[in-house]
Order: sequence, then C-alpha cells, then structure tokens
Amino acid sequence: MNVERWLSVQEIAAHLGVKTETIYVWVSKKRMPSHKAGRLWKFKISEVDAWLQSGKAAQKLRDPK
Repeated sequence: MNVERWLSVQEIAAHLGVKTETIYVWVSKKRMPSHKAGRLWKFKISEVDAWLQSGKAAQKLRDPK
C-alpha cells in the first residue's frame, strides 16, 4: 500500500523551488490545493503538481482596484 504523505509549507516550497512566502500567497490568492490541520497548512505533492500543470499557478492575480 503506497500512501502519499502530507508535506509542510517548508517542504512544498523546497519541492517547488520557491520561498515559503510564495506558498502562502498562492494558498490565499491562487487557490493552491492545500489542507489546514489546526494552524498548519499541509500539501500533497500530487495535488500541487496537478495544479501547476493545469496552469493555474501562472495566472495573473486580479488587481483589486
């Protein structure tokens, strides 16, 4: 049985080669697939990789003006 483990913000940032601050922006503004466990955000690599491949990470953020 192959169970995918949950990754922390730091681990998913390292996997993607971005800063942890970028992860928090993507979670809040780009709807990056994530799950909140108490005060912690957790991620599945398969969900995040699929989200990136869909092009949603590359979409420009809407200007709130």
